[in-house]
Amino acid sequence: MTNPRFWHQRILAAVALMLYGNALNADPAASLMAYISENAPVLVLDHVRVIDGTGTAPAEDQRIDIADGKIVRIQSAKIKSAYLPAAKVLDLTGKTIIPGLVGMHEHLFYPTPEHPSDGLPLFGEMADSAPRLYLAGGVTTARTAGSLEPYTDLSVKKMIDSGHLPGPKLRITGPYIGDYRALLPQLHTLSSPEDAGRTVDYWAAEGVTSFKAYMSIRHDELKVAIEHVHARGLKITGHLCAVGFREAAALGIDNLEHGIVVDTEFFPDKKPDVCPASEAEKDFATRVEIDSPAVQEMIRDLVSHHVAVTSTLAVFEITVANRPSLLKQFRAQRLLAPQAWSAYLKRRAAIAEANDPLDAIELRKEMQFERAFVKAGGLLMAGCDPTSYGGVLPGYGDQRGLELLVEAGFTPVEAIKIATQNGALFLGEDAVIGSIAAGKAADMIVVAGNPALKIDDIENVETVFKDGVGYDPQKLTASVQGLVGLR
Repeated sequence: MTNPRFWHQRILAAVALMLYGNALNADPAASLMAYISENAPVLVLDHVRVIDGTGTAPAEDQRIDIADGKIVRIQSAKIKSAYLPAAKVLDLTGKTIIPGLVGMHEHLFYPTPEHPSDGLPLFGEMADSAPRLYLAGGVTTARTAGSLEPYTDLSVKKMIDSGHLPGPKLRITGPYIGDYRALLPQLHTLSSPEDAGRTVDYWAAEGVTSFKAYMSIRHDELKVAIEHVHARGLKITGHLCAVGFREAAALGIDNLEHGIVVDTEFFPDKKPDVCPASEAEKDFATRVEIDSPAVQEMIRDLVSHHVAVTSTLAVFEITVANRPSLLKQFRAQRLLAPQAWSAYLKRRAAIAEANDPLDAIELRKEMQFERAFVKAGGLLMAGCDPTSYGGVLPGYGDQRGLELLVEAGFTPVEAIKIATQNGALFLGEDAVIGSIAAGKAADMIVVAGNPALKIDDIENVETVFKDGVGYDPQKLTASVQGLVGLR
């Protein structure tokens, strides 16, 4: 008699093959139509306020002509020149257009809820929900700053690029080079500098276009990783701990994640190639001052080595008691799976009960550092980093990051530049994306209100244009409501 398990496996395999085949063979246009609100090949956005992403003041009552996915012309709406032939005209009086966000610290995974009290920290791949939420939030280009399932990330990118899935233009970073002090089983612990080089070579050949060094990576391992990345004409960033910022800059790293709050070089008891994360963090909050000569010298060193910094204020904010407000989190509640929302609330309540004043000090000092870094001429970019214990969602977290940059002291127009043009500059794609100008891709966000006056209006996204195609954020989010944390 045939083993029932055999037939069960055969049926599951057949169903999986059928579903996967259907996804790949479906008409790309049909796959996306449910989420598209504007698809005219020639489009005019009339009577709109334009914040172009370059840091200049908003231009009122403008007209943007779009054809074949590109911006053809930007001019005053008062100029009565002829519309392009067969153009569809949208009157956007009272609305604002900004460039599509270029998210530089994004992930396609999220913390999984409900594990045993002595369980392992694990993150689940959000291949369905994350791309849709990024696009719904106005992120039209996203660098995954570290992958836990790089093959999945690469496949999702291909499906988005081919028109089979909605999502941003993904720039895939390889798996983490280094681990989280051997506590996260989804990360590979390096065995040697040669191992770091092999990791880079393998994943570059598989198609990733950037790399990220992680906390426990040691000096010699980072050195070899950087050499192998640069030999392929690619870039490497780092969330470092065992290696300090100035040490990494001297080795040639291109980018540093999160900012000074994770830099351990000012910790008096720092030992070479050892990550003292918790101890250094407390020391930073109690002793390190941003205007001190040592920190200012570190900033100048980063700037002179052309090392960019990625702001991730949204993920740091959730470690501060009662931040953000629960009113701000209402949108997240609707999207999170019930178990994920419950897990978030429990951890949030514990942080509120502890009410450690050092947490708020860390956030304030990080904000001060980012202002000082930009003032010194540094390239600051932005991303949301939807990790930690949850609550920071793709897209929504990027919007919150803009609000926090303004809280940090940047003007709204400066914050928008950080989150758009600066990321494009680092990627070497500023001729195509990152700002609103003739000849560039029509990657833009239509916002109800004026974020130049009230940055919170950035949450009122009405349409997200990617290559001239307008997506409905409400339909994108509705399609994954209650699924974040599961898939």
